[in-house]
Amino acid sequence: MDEKVKFKLYRMSVWCGVLVLIAATLAFSVVGHLTPPPSPTAGADEIAKFLAENRSGILWATVIMGLFVPFFYAFAVITSLQIRRIEGGWGLLSMVQLTTAVVAPTGWVYPLAVLATAAYRPGRDPQLVLLLSDQFWLTYVGIAVIFVFNLASIGVAALVDRRSEPVFPRWFGYLNFVLGLLLLPGVFVYVATDGPFAWNGLFTNIIPSIAFIIWKIAMIYVLLRAVKQEERETLGAPIVPATA
Repeated sequence: MDEKVKFKLYRMSVWCGVLVLIAATLAFSVVGHLTPPPSPTAGADEIAKFLAENRSGILWATVIMGLFVPFFYAFAVITSLQIRRIEGGWGLLSMVQLTTAVVAPTGWVYPLAVLATAAYRPGRDPQLVLLLSDQFWLTYVGIAVIFVFNLASIGVAALVDRRSEPVFPRWFGYLNFVLGLLLLPGVFVYVATDGPFAWNGLFTNIIPSIAFIIWKIAMIYVLLRAVKQEERETLGAPIVPATA
């Protein structure tokens, strides 16, 4: 493959992250009306009414995520390719990042498909609707803990890089550790029905959601920077020290 074409594909892969972020925001917050989420203490009739009123939006939100979430794979791969530069080939960190990143698309689409099942047939038994709604929120919020290992692998890679011109800036390594810790409380959603650790709580939903958006924006920035740096190195052009 022509090197210039390769780096165009690399940059396109980074911008896929922007596409997914926009699609997820529209699907969950605008189309599906799933932000903020209903209370875990809501009864079967209340949840059934919520899903009936938002049936069309939930179904279309699932369609949107089904169409755009696969672009996250390209984003995940380009991230691993940059970590691979640090390791000098495929290694533990690049593989951990890649294998944990592939969970993200499933972690979005599968729970939404469950919620779409609950909303698909109006008039379904409210107790069944409640069961499927619980499965959606517990899975969607609780599975985020897997992503902690993804951020940790990126953070370690940034800090162990001994290149004169690091692939990722060191501040980004520390940022990944901090944001990873903020995602960790999501696992406690399974043992809480109210308060800050419930699926609509401060520590399991609000803070992790903000942390993910911060991480995504920062990741896009450093990846574009890293791809540009690799392109200069590969094409033999002088490397201009990065300011970040």
